[in-house]
Formats: sequence, C-alpha cells, structure tokens
Amino acid sequence: MNFYSWRQIMEFSNKKILITGGSAGIGKALVREFSEREVTDIAVMGRSGEKLDELEKDFPSVHFLKIQGDVSQPEDIKDAVNTVKEQWNTLDILINNAGVVSAGPLEEISDEDVISQVNINLTGLILMTKYFLPLLKQSKNGAIMNISSGLGYIAMPFYSVYAATKAAVKHFSESIRRELIHYPIHVMTVYPTATDTSMMQSAGVDPDNMDTPEEVAKASLEGLIDKRIEVILGGEKRKEDIQLNFNAPLKMDKKVENAFKSLQKRTATHRSM
Repeated sequence: MNFYSWRQIMEFSNKKILITGGSAGIGKALVREFSEREVTDIAVMGRSGEKLDELEKDFPSVHFLKIQGDVSQPEDIKDAVNTVKEQWNTLDILINNAGVVSAGPLEEISDEDVISQVNINLTGLILMTKYFLPLLKQSKNGAIMNISSGLGYIAMPFYSVYAATKAAVKHFSESIRRELIHYPIHVMTVYPTATDTSMMQSAGVDPDNMDTPEEVAKASLEGLIDKRIEVILGGEKRKEDIQLNFNAPLKMDKKVENAFKSLQKRTATHRSM
C-alpha cells in the first residue's frame, strides 16, 4: 500500500474516467495520480496518436481506452461517446482538460487562433459535457472536472481571447452544477496558475516560478475527494488578488499597469495551438 489512505483509493479504484488532453502536461499528471490510486480504466482523448500510445508504456497497470480526436470537432466528440458506450457503457468522471493558448495584442492574433481557442477551450468542453451527460447520469457517484485557468478569474492584457474562454468555463461549470443538483454528479472547476507544461514553453517564464503539473493534479484530486467546487492554485496571494479584482478592479488595473511591459514581453511569443 502506498502513502494514500484506503479512503482515497476506494474513492477512485472502480471508476471509469475520461480525460481530454490526457497525454501530456496536467492531463498526463492526472493519469499518474489516478493510477497511483489504483484506477485501472482510463479513457484519454487527444489529437496525437503517438502520444496516446506512449501512455501505455508509461502506465502499464492502466487499461487505456485511447481515443484519437479533436474536441473542437463535434463529430470526433460523438465518435468518442460511441467508443465509450461500446467499451464501457458507463462513465463516472469526465475531466475536460484539453486547451490551447495564443497570446498577444488582440489585433495581432490571427482569426484562426481566435476561433480555435474558443472551439477547443470552450465549445469543445461544453459539447463533451453535453454528449457524455447521459452516461454520467448513470453513475452512482459521478463527477465533472473542468480545467479553467487563473486567467479565468483575473484577466490579463494580451490574453483577451484565452481569458474569455476560461472565464466562460467558470460560469458554465457553475450553471451546469446547479442544473445537475438532483443527480449524484459533482461539478468542480480548477484554476491553475502558470504551470510548467509544453503550453508555457514559449511564454518566457522561469520554471521556478511555475507550479508543476504534478502539483496541479494532486491538488485537483484532493479537491475532488473533498467535494470542493473550486480548486484555486497560487496560494493565499492568489486568493487575495481575486478578491481585489472583484471588489476594486481599478486597483487591480493599476497593479497590472506596473507590470505591463514585462507582460508584453512575456506574451510576445506565447503560442501553443
């Protein structure tokens, strides 16, 4: 037995779990956390078949249901539902983790990148939830985990489109949580700060100033076990900034203005699509 308690293992060991974007970054770290809690059935949806194949080598104890597909494509989502129905005919936990980012001044972000960010970060997440809900409603103890971003709480310059999609995830989660109040489906939203993944490699941020994917995954699962509706990374300082942004947004404007040039430099090449 590892250091996790029996309660934590029993929370997940018999669950059927689907993770989008689960072959790298936070998604892959979530796979690791679940596998350490003796989960054996994990479906992973991703665009790269090669990365999906690597999961089997990295986590030999897990029986993977590999689904190559793009969450921005409704037909791929419907195919994913059919695959899960055929193989499992049930689903306990849906983790909407897939995401992309294209930063910079709004007028310099290509139309294609604007549309892709909305389609992958938001529309795909909504449609994944919509089409998997019938299966989730069959679970006696189901969950939906939506990965938003700290920028979904506090929008920063040069992340206008990305922040808009992640803020929308916050409100979608809130709405669907209340819509499902009569079902045993827990809805939780995670708000990572800058995380040391491939998405951040072009952002010019010191890895020492970022969370690791493993830290985000661990906090996310602990939040799920505790039935929290939000997991906010970044510590007490982050929570203080959220309160400042809500109660005194003009003061937050001034605070951001002081960091404007460094943000402008940092986001000049930040793109992971």
